[in-house]
This record gives sequence, structure tokens and C-alpha cells, in this order.
Amino acid sequence: MPIDTEQRKGAILACVAFLIWGLAPIYFKQLQHVSAFEILTHRVVWSVVFLIVIVSAMRQWHNIKGIIVQPKLLLMLVLTSSLLGFNWGLFIWAVNNNHMLDASLGYYINPLLNVLLGMLFLGERLRKFQLVAVALAFSGVMLQLISFGSFPVVAFSLATSFAIYGLLRKKLPVVALTGITLEALILLPVALIYWWLMQPTATSDLVLNDWHTNILLISAGIITTLPLLCFTGAAKRLQYTTLGFFQYIGPSLMFILAVLLYDEVFDAERVLTFACIWSALAIFSWDSYRQSRKRKKAAIVASGVV
Repeated sequence: MPIDTEQRKGAILACVAFLIWGLAPIYFKQLQHVSAFEILTHRVVWSVVFLIVIVSAMRQWHNIKGIIVQPKLLLMLVLTSSLLGFNWGLFIWAVNNNHMLDASLGYYINPLLNVLLGMLFLGERLRKFQLVAVALAFSGVMLQLISFGSFPVVAFSLATSFAIYGLLRKKLPVVALTGITLEALILLPVALIYWWLMQPTATSDLVLNDWHTNILLISAGIITTLPLLCFTGAAKRLQYTTLGFFQYIGPSLMFILAVLLYDEVFDAERVLTFACIWSALAIFSWDSYRQSRKRKKAAIVASGVV
């Protein structure tokens, strides 16, 4: 298939993934009457159902069997699934407890944290402007800590958990669909035990719930899994630098929703931190774009095309 067609497909998949992630708060706000842990339980259970259907349709069970017989890989997937479950749960809690701006900030910080972790654990070297971007982001957080005496705990917990998750998954020799399915299956027993042992709530019995609540709870599996599958499809078709530009769609939509639709307070403390993060991301994106153009020119020269 022509490269342009594949890249176009990748761009569409990336847009779908980040649009779903960015608009997900609207979905979870409809479930404010359900606790975050209860929503997370449904998110895990119905994700497993959705993934089993996909894996069966694509006949990928042999890949899963191949991982199950490797204890070291399985143990690492236990760790990544724990990080993923924590990230999912904290995001739901943040949205439904009016911390959407913190969630937005966390996902803005995430790409900068990825670069830093790449340097520390993958032997990647930071370019000059990448170093400036990371330092600027760090300065924004420190200014908030010194000037206002607070630390963006929710934002950094979301960013850190997802960045470490991404780092570990990058190092694991496991294809995307297989990894996501096994992570969901690992979380499933914990979710089912919690569902069985938790104190009865107004929404814990699906039989007694209204149809609207049940549809939202069951659909949590699709809302969780679909963007992950779209993202992995986009990652295969697009350069990492290109994909990086798309990832700002999600937190930007969250920011707009938080301020304009849900009336979260964008005070001086947050203005200062966001200004530093946005400036850092602008420098980071410009440097990525500049490096991408340099590589393309070098490739053209190397191929002998004038």
C-alpha cells in the first residue's frame, strides 16, 4: 500500500484516539453518581469482554499463549497492568471530582516526562532545545511549589504513571493487542473480587439500575479500549515526532471542557504552571519538527535525489 495512504490512515487513527481521550470527561461526568472504583471495575470487566471479541475475530490467541508460558514477561505485565489500572482510576476520580484541569496538565506534562525517562533509562540523549523544554516545565512546577506552597499531585501522578507504563511497554517484546488484552485479563480478578466484596451501592446491582446507567457502565469497555487500539494503529503508520503533535489534542480538549463547560477555576497558580508547560511544549514541538525536516533532507541527499 502507498506510503501516503498509510500515513493518512495513521493520521485518522491518531485523531480518533486523541479525540476520544479528550472528550472522555463528558462521558465519565454522566456517571458522577457512581464511585470511581466502581466505574473502574466496569471499565476493566467490559474491556476484557470487548478485547476477547477482537482477539477471537483476529485469531490472535496463539500470541497470548506464547506470553503466558514466559513467567518473566508475565510478571512485567502484572506491573504494567497495575500502572494502567492506577492511571485509569485516578483519571476517573479527577474528572468526577472537578480536577479536570489537573488531568489536562498531567497529559501535557507526559511527553516531556517521556523524553526525560528516555534519557535516564534508554540511553537517549537530549538535544539542546529538548533540555530547555524539560527545564522550563520543571521550573513551572517549582514556581508553583515555592510561590503558592502547592504541588500538582494529581497531574504528576497521572503523567508519571502513564510515562513509566509507556517506558516499560516499550521495552517489552509484546505486540500491542496481546499486551493490552493480557493487562486487562490480569486486572480482571481484582475487579471481580472488588465487585463481589464491595458494600452495596445504589448502582452496584445492574438489574436494579436504569438502562441509561447500565449502557454507560458497559460501554466503558469500548471507551477504554477503542482509543488504545487506534493509538497503536497510528503508532505503526506515523513517525514518533508526527504522532507527538497529535497527542496535544487530548489535554487541549480537556482544558477547554474544564474551563468553559464545567467552570473549573483557572487561577493564578494554574496560569503560571500552564504557561511554563505550554512554552515548554512549544519549544519541544518546534525542535521535533526541525529535526524531522533535517532527517527528511538527509534522506533525500542520501538517495541521490536533487
